[in-house]
Amino acid sequence: WYPRLLKTGHPSDTSPSLFLGPMADSIIDDRSGLVSAAWCMFYGAGIIGMLVIYGLLQERIMSIPYGGELFTDSVFLVFCNRIVAIVFAVSMAAGKGEELVNKAPLWKYLAISFSSVYASACQYEALRYVSFPVQMLGKSFKMMPVMVWGMIVAGKRYGMVDWMIALAVTGGVTEFLMTGPISSHGSGNSTHGLLLLAAFLLLDGFTSTFQEKLFKEHTTSKYNQMMYINMGSAVISSSTLLLSGKVGSALGFAAAHPAFVTDAGMLSAAAVGGQWFIYSQVKEFGALVFAATMN
Repeated sequence: WYPRLLKTGHPSDTSPSLFLGPMADSIIDDRSGLVSAAWCMFYGAGIIGMLVIYGLLQERIMSIPYGGELFTDSVFLVFCNRIVAIVFAVSMAAGKGEELVNKAPLWKYLAISFSSVYASACQYEALRYVSFPVQMLGKSFKMMPVMVWGMIVAGKRYGMVDWMIALAVTGGVTEFLMTGPISSHGSGNSTHGLLLLAAFLLLDGFTSTFQEKLFKEHTTSKYNQMMYINMGSAVISSSTLLLSGKVGSALGFAAAHPAFVTDAGMLSAAAVGGQWFIYSQVKEFGALVFAATMN
C-alpha cells in the first residue's frame, strides 16, 4: 500500500493504480506511449507537409524564370524567412508569457544560426543544379550526419543496429540517385548540385543536434530558441548580403516581379511552419527521430 501511495499522492485517491497496482500502471504506460507516438506522427506529418510546400516553392523561385529573368540571390530568401520567423517567435513567446531573455549563452545560439543560414543557402543553390525530388531524397542521408554530430557534440553512442539502419538507408538512396536523372530545370553541373546538397546535410545535421543539446542543457523553450537563432541568422544573412553587394539587385528583382514577392511570402510562411514542427519534434523526441522522419 505504501509504495502505491507514493504514486497516487494520497490514501483516499481512487485512481485505478491504487487498486489494480501493476496492471493499471501498465495500462497508463501504454496510453502514454500511444499519446507520445501520436504526437511524434503529428509533428512528422507537419514537417513533411511543410517541407513539400517549401521545396516546391524553392524550386519555383530558384529554377523557373520570372519574366525571363532568374532569381539568384538565395541568401535574400534566407533573410526574409528569418525575419518572418522572428516576428512569429516573439509573438508566441509574448502570448505564452515567456521571458524574452536568452536562456543559453549567445554564442551557442549563434553557432546554430551560422549553420542554419548556410545550410539553407546550400539548399537553395542546389536546386539550380538538381531537381526537387533529388533534393528531397538526398535529405534521407540525414541520419548518418546526425549520428556523427551526436557523438562529437553530445558524446552519444549508438548501437550496431542503429548504424546498420542508417547505412541501409544511405545505400538505398545512393543507388537510386546513381541510376536516375538528377538534373534541375536550370543549366549547370549536377555534380556541383550534389556537393551543395552534401554541404547542406553536414550543416543541417549540426543544426538539429546542437538544438537538441540546448533543449537538454539549458531547458530553453522552442520559442526562445526560434527567436534567438533566427535573430542571429538574420544578422548573418543580412551581413552576407551587404558584403556581397546583392541587396540592391535582390530588392530590384522584387520590385520588378510582384509574383516573386508573393512566392517569397508563401515560402517564408511555409518555412516558419516547418520550423515550428521541427523544433517541437527535436525538443520532445531528439535530433535522430527528426532525421528518421526525413526518410
